[in-house]
Amino acid sequence: MKFSTSSIAAGLGALTLSFCLGAQAQERGSKQEAVALADAATSHVKQVGAERAFKDFTHDKVRWVRKDLYVAVTDLEGKVLAHGGNDKLVGKHMMAVRDAKGFAFMARMIEVAKSQPGEGWVDYEWANPQTKRIEGKSSLVSLLPDGKSVLSVGYYR
Repeated sequence: MKFSTSSIAAGLGALTLSFCLGAQAQERGSKQEAVALADAATSHVKQVGAERAFKDFTHDKVRWVRKDLYVAVTDLEGKVLAHGGNDKLVGKHMMAVRDAKGFAFMARMIEVAKSQPGEGWVDYEWANPQTKRIEGKSSLVSLLPDGKSVLSVGYYR
């Protein structure tokens, strides 16, 4: 049986694409993994204190970044205190930032965290750092025990 160069190239291209898509799917965190990471992060704050934990969330990528999931923390004014996805955001005020559809998601996150029982989900559209595309994202937000900071972990839907 003879194969043409173009048919081999097409076959290799399809094989490469399937591997890439499979790898991308494996790199996506799930809702359950986001909940587990948020729970672990809240426990870490209780164990080592907020200041140490916030540094860990921002800089310890091995422990606090899983697939495309990371821990972020803001104060009640929207100032970023920790960010595992982008350490350049630490110290920035995000209250006025809107998602791709104009939704003030940070204000909503803080509102949800301040409500009873102090935990909930916020949906918004955000650039996925892995795909570089705007995608639907859901973040679990919770008020930390100090009552002054909001922890969030989001997954791309």
